[in-house]
Amino acid sequence: MESYDLVVIGSGAGLNVLNVGLQMGIKCALIEDTKLGATCLTRGCIPSKVLVHPADLIREAQHSSKVGVQFNIEKIDWDLISKRMWSQIDESKQIEEGLSQIPNLTIYRGIGEFIGEYEMEVKSIDGTKVIGRFKGERFVIASGARSLIPPIEGLEETGYITNKSFFGEKFPKKPWKSLIIIGGGVIAAEFAHIFSALGTEVTIIEMLPRLVATEEPEISELLEKNFKKYMNVYVNYRAIKVKQKKNMKVVIAQNMKNGKKIEITSEEILLAAGRRSNADLLKVEKTGVEMNEKGWIKTNEYLETTKTNIWCIGDANGLYQFRHKANYESEICANNIFGPEENRRSVEYSSVPWAIFTYPQIGHVGLTEAEAIDKGHEIYVAKKYYSSVAKGFAMGYEEGDEDNGFFKMIVDKSYRILGAHVIGPNAAILAQPFVYLMNSGFTCTLPEVSGESDITKLTRACPEAGSFMPIYHSMVIHPSLNEVTGWALGNLRPINIKMDHHEHHHD
Repeated sequence: MESYDLVVIGSGAGLNVLNVGLQMGIKCALIEDTKLGATCLTRGCIPSKVLVHPADLIREAQHSSKVGVQFNIEKIDWDLISKRMWSQIDESKQIEEGLSQIPNLTIYRGIGEFIGEYEMEVKSIDGTKVIGRFKGERFVIASGARSLIPPIEGLEETGYITNKSFFGEKFPKKPWKSLIIIGGGVIAAEFAHIFSALGTEVTIIEMLPRLVATEEPEISELLEKNFKKYMNVYVNYRAIKVKQKKNMKVVIAQNMKNGKKIEITSEEILLAAGRRSNADLLKVEKTGVEMNEKGWIKTNEYLETTKTNIWCIGDANGLYQFRHKANYESEICANNIFGPEENRRSVEYSSVPWAIFTYPQIGHVGLTEAEAIDKGHEIYVAKKYYSSVAKGFAMGYEEGDEDNGFFKMIVDKSYRILGAHVIGPNAAILAQPFVYLMNSGFTCTLPEVSGESDITKLTRACPEAGSFMPIYHSMVIHPSLNEVTGWALGNLRPINIKMDHHEHHHD
């Protein structure tokens, strides 16, 4: 039986670990059942953003009337938009070409499953034949996740699409006339924005009380108000049945509170109801690798599974399913596999950022207000609206507008930033500096203690680590949207602060 020094399952962030092994000259194997590059490159964040940008331009053109400029959109060239999108997906071919020429690497194009502690079998993609059996000294599971298919009556018979089939065999030759999206999370919000802007009649059905439930409730509320200008939104509704009606598809949804049923007809159905683990396909239980109650692979702070010499990164461990988080883990994983034991690194997730490229755009890092309170923090919260700064007004945002975006920051008693959240233009860009701030100042040179009065300031190695003080001491470009985040400090308000008798707070 063939034996490898390193086996990597999944060609997304797993390639980062694989490349380190290849550079070290060890014998490696890669297993992938779809296009190389995995979800982000071939059916997720990259191709979807090629579709998002034209949608953004359409919405911006419509918004421009608020500042006295009227645009007419003469044509939407779906063929050109599609061509540009496929050019990104097709980069997977170049990745495969490059990897196929590396002598110490074997690529297995199929579905891998464990058949013993450190033994694996790979079946062809259609599952009809075995294309390889081998042993591995070390395994890295970077197998990602797949669309969760809810148990809806008639769904399989009627047919549907997921993000995977959309960026594959079911990609439309032109935008659908009507589309029902089941789900209200990140994928649903982005697709709803794309197709509603392109002229599709979009309907969202979400069983939770609000859209994008990972975000602050105020952000969900603002997004829903803006979505309702362009599409139909049903929150607190669960899709219970799907059926075919001539050439159309019908979804019957039921209100979660009062049981009322509605019937919606569309040309196509997109399922965006969440993601599920691929661990069941790998049969990881045959190795001693444990999963949690939702089927995600358990990992410790070093990204080790419950089985020695098997690590897990990315979506497969169910923690923050974003490519940048997977890349971060791949770097730590490679260090922990190939570096000296004393230099092992642990993962830290307190400042994981993300963006939802919908309209309005959403940026997020760290805890929400509710999460911070649940974790026992005493907090201040600051909020500032786009309309309250000169640049925001110049862009057409006024107090009371339904699309008036805002920034919200959560800090603890020591002014350490716990979370930052933005909804509005350039939200991803405005949120990113807070990622840097939350990670800054933890390595520093302590000042020399000159007297007793200085000792209390050194209770932490770096008293200002992760705090908002660098903003407080900095100039902010005027007039720019940076003032939305930079000037929010003036609006800090205590939420659940328990004041000691000698403490006081200045607004």
